[in-house]
Amino acid sequence: MPLPSERPAGVSRFSPAERQIHRITAALTGVCLVSAGCLYLPPLAELVGRRHLVVTVHEWSGLLIPAPALLGLASRAFRADLRRLNRFGPHDLTWLRSALRRDHRQAARPAGKFNAGQKLYASWSAGAALVMLGTGLLMWFTGLAPLPWRTAATFVHDWLAIALTVAVVGHVMKALADPEARRGMRTGSVDAGWARREHPLWRATPAERPRPGRR
Repeated sequence: MPLPSERPAGVSRFSPAERQIHRITAALTGVCLVSAGCLYLPPLAELVGRRHLVVTVHEWSGLLIPAPALLGLASRAFRADLRRLNRFGPHDLTWLRSALRRDHRQAARPAGKFNAGQKLYASWSAGAALVMLGTGLLMWFTGLAPLPWRTAATFVHDWLAIALTVAVVGHVMKALADPEARRGMRTGSVDAGWARREHPLWRATPAERPRPGRR
């Protein structure tokens, strides 16, 4: 039996640009969430200290989170996947109903390149990031809005940060449970059988098909 590193490339799922966007965004998000924990949880605050430095790291990591995606718009593959994530079809509703019923049959969960759960997570994360950015700027630059606005922004920012942390943890747990999905983000390619089983409606375009000799 071949080792994982010796398996054939299979189906190309993510371009190098997309993988870098994901890695950098994940790193910035991780830094932002960890620094937030160091600011709001007393045990971590006492352990780390240097509050001013932590505040600076938190502010700039949060401000830079949208940057990889914005720069990634130069990538044709990334733009194509954004269009896929932004489109919901009848099969997505079928997938969601099956997920709510905990029906794990393959036929009950039709999915294209991205399933309905991934589309919802991507949309929610993008919206949450924009709200976090807006409320964070109101908290950072105190002259932008009156005190009641800043108080409301702080409330929204804090509670949305908790929700975002839960969502990120759930996302990581789902990734840990699916080695082939992680392989796709790590190497760019996935097993063809996995693609047919988990994303039966996905048909790789010519740009996504592995080229001879390409790894």
